[in-house]
Amino acid sequence: MTLLPALQRPGRLSVPELLRTGGVHCAYQPVVELATGEVLGREALLRTPEGSGWSSPLDVLHAAEADGLLGELERAAMSRAIEDAAAASEGAPQTLFLNIEPRTLSRHLPLVLETLARREPQVRVVVEITERALALDPAGMLDAAARLRSVGCAIALDDVGVVPASLAFIPLLAPEIIKLDLQLLRTLEDPETMTVADAVRARAEATGARVVAEGIETRDDLSRAVVLGADLGQGWYLGRPHRGLPRGERHAGRLPRPHAPLGGGATPFEIVAPRRAVRTVPKRLLLPLSRTLEMSAAEHRVPPLVLGSFQDERFFTAHTARRYARLAQALPFVGALGSGRPATIPTGVRWAAVDPSEPLAREWAVVVLGAHESVALVGREVAGPVGPAGADCGGSIATADDSEGAAEGTVPVEDGGRDFEFAVTHDQGLVAEVAQALLRRFGADARPS
Repeated sequence: MTLLPALQRPGRLSVPELLRTGGVHCAYQPVVELATGEVLGREALLRTPEGSGWSSPLDVLHAAEADGLLGELERAAMSRAIEDAAAASEGAPQTLFLNIEPRTLSRHLPLVLETLARREPQVRVVVEITERALALDPAGMLDAAARLRSVGCAIALDDVGVVPASLAFIPLLAPEIIKLDLQLLRTLEDPETMTVADAVRARAEATGARVVAEGIETRDDLSRAVVLGADLGQGWYLGRPHRGLPRGERHAGRLPRPHAPLGGGATPFEIVAPRRAVRTVPKRLLLPLSRTLEMSAAEHRVPPLVLGSFQDERFFTAHTARRYARLAQALPFVGALGSGRPATIPTGVRWAAVDPSEPLAREWAVVVLGAHESVALVGREVAGPVGPAGADCGGSIATADDSEGAAEGTVPVEDGGRDFEFAVTHDQGLVAEVAQALLRRFGADARPS
């Protein structure tokens, strides 16, 4: 979420005063197994003391951001939750769901990891990340998820289904927990809601991820949650937030083991080539396939994300830019990579720079990653790295309509004859690994124009 400054009201304790007096604490709402009614864990919700003048947790977060104390505020809340869980556990397993602001994860991750490292062994932690945070800062959120998993935390993707486009981020983050937005319970008759439910159910079946339906307030809501495919639930019908944690409560339900990080420092070709058949062909024979993958992405029932790696900015021509602009109007994330920076980047398209000396500067990739359909075309130029503009040294991957003055469907001889080793995969896990390797290059500052 975007945090805006909050005005300090008369009689309200300031954020520094809250931190100094230790008034920050949490209320805990159960996350319940729908089949048995047992508590899997409890979500820690930020609270301030009665009479402190704060009307909502969001107001406190806004003010802390304005004061430059967001990290300190969140550390205080996390520390209190971890201490409460350890005190109440009496040796039994405890599971905490923690909401941590995206800006805290991207700017103060060492502080978060240090705080989590102090938890007792019986305290399991699930950190919730929203798809909006992923879209704004892919590199930061993917790095945060990997480092949180390295210290034993599971990841929950929160607010899934606010828009169907959020589904594209499920295979990318590979969450152990998927939390359905509470509005889905109110729109069960909407085809878009069923589309979301179908995609989430398929993901859970394939990976073992657990699905939480939020906002269960009535028995009818409980039935609707089951129809949506949830096996866990949260809401007042199942339990209201309480300041204290029940002593000795045992949270022994199944929590998926945190996934190993994907991608690492490998390039798309280095990821795919060892696991798929590699062939060498002239570029002109691959162009129809690359264009088809890009343009068919806009026709998918659940919008995927699209990434294109172009070697060099000069191959992201005006024709290419127009094609990617059309994709950006329909898809949740469209990114392009290459050395340099194009003179014009279309609205909604992200650009990430590649150093010309990197192995990625020799590669061509088109990646389509979604809830249902996933595919990656990866290629590496045989002749060598890209040379100065205008040099015929290999590496041009302009599509047929990318060469200025060329007729649609034709390719200049000097471009179309260049050879690429290439491979194609439809394996969602492998495509997600390629997408992660590319998205790690898109920082928070690479925002739509």
